[in-house]
Amino acid sequence: MNRITTKTSDSPLADRMRPKNLNEFFGQEHLTGEGMPLYSFFENGDFPSMIFWGPPGSGKTTLAYLISNVGKFEFIRISAIESGVKEIREILGKAESSKKDGNKTVLFIDEIHRFNKSQQDALLHAVERGVITLIGATTENPSFEVNPALISRCRVYHLNELNEDDIRNIINHAINEDILLKQYQIIIEDYSVIFAISGGDARAALNLVENIIKQSNPEKTENKIVINKNLLEKAAMRRVPGYDKTGEAHYDTISAFIKSMRGSDPDAAIYWLAKMLESGEDPKFIARRMVIFASEDIGNADPGALNLAVSVFQAVHIIGMPECRINLAQGVTYLASAPKSNASYLAIDSALSDIRKGSDTTVPLHLRNAPTKLMKKEGYGKDYKYPHDYPNHFVKEQYMPENHNKQYYNPTDQGIEAKIKVRLTNLWLKD
Repeated sequence: MNRITTKTSDSPLADRMRPKNLNEFFGQEHLTGEGMPLYSFFENGDFPSMIFWGPPGSGKTTLAYLISNVGKFEFIRISAIESGVKEIREILGKAESSKKDGNKTVLFIDEIHRFNKSQQDALLHAVERGVITLIGATTENPSFEVNPALISRCRVYHLNELNEDDIRNIINHAINEDILLKQYQIIIEDYSVIFAISGGDARAALNLVENIIKQSNPEKTENKIVINKNLLEKAAMRRVPGYDKTGEAHYDTISAFIKSMRGSDPDAAIYWLAKMLESGEDPKFIARRMVIFASEDIGNADPGALNLAVSVFQAVHIIGMPECRINLAQGVTYLASAPKSNASYLAIDSALSDIRKGSDTTVPLHLRNAPTKLMKKEGYGKDYKYPHDYPNHFVKEQYMPENHNKQYYNPTDQGIEAKIKVRLTNLWLKD
């Protein structure tokens, strides 16, 4: 258990740079921006109990400290890994006494999802009575890991993984405002490498910059420190692949990734996936491309591919990095190994092309709906043949506009689509 301590020049940079107000907090604009949920709490200084759910380094602990400062709370922090029911009850007893003296207490529980049911239940009464303002932090979906009774007494807010601009803003703020860093002229040549190494974790990014500065000798260069890719890789002790998420390497790599899956090479597809993840690519971008691929390149050869791809996308959204790499790997290896067909993709593009060229789009009368007597009198729906009234639930009918019988969908002999091809061929045999 610990309470707020005074920051000194010996404190880590990430600790020294914890924001003093909301203007110094970067990222999570969907929560902290003007008019957003947390903004109003900071405006009036009245904070409910909350659970922050998000990836490491996204600002959960920082927001808890900021709330404590702005709301003038006594701040108590515990880890769910190290604390038990006995310690919780001791904290709640002290908070009860503090409340009688007119003081407010924030209890911040890191990794609250690791509390068992009895530990979580010990908090219920105190939260309900306002003895404490509970702030829980978790990297796991609280719907699965936190008791419904506790969730109902808290506001749950989902923090997103920080993007490259957020990391850039956090680092620049530290360079310009930190008592130690601002005495140097610090030039950063490649923020994207810092982002890739840190994985969008603000704490890791600041630690990386601080380590490089500690290892440098700025006195020899007139207090000037240039932080380039080479220094960053040495400090992190690993190499970062050449990758610009808005440049040629980005498009080349995603192209190689898609073409490897299309070429049924799961090993190559996994390799390019690894490069993108190691370079800090947004896993949701990769998952979206996989959903497209499942229909564009596999289609009805394996209809289950689309279900799997959508499930992977949902898993990536719910879980985030680094764990979602496993979901992505499962999806990629399946899609690469599945039978391939682009027949559906070719069918829609061919039909769209004809429509855009002015092909007749008049709906035949027998296919039209006839909800009124006038429409029935005009022949709408007349002589329509209901397939379920015929053998095999099929009857030959003209479903295209008159004099238009072009075949758009040409099933392949791959996978399940081979069965579709046989069925359609048998149904539509020419008389």
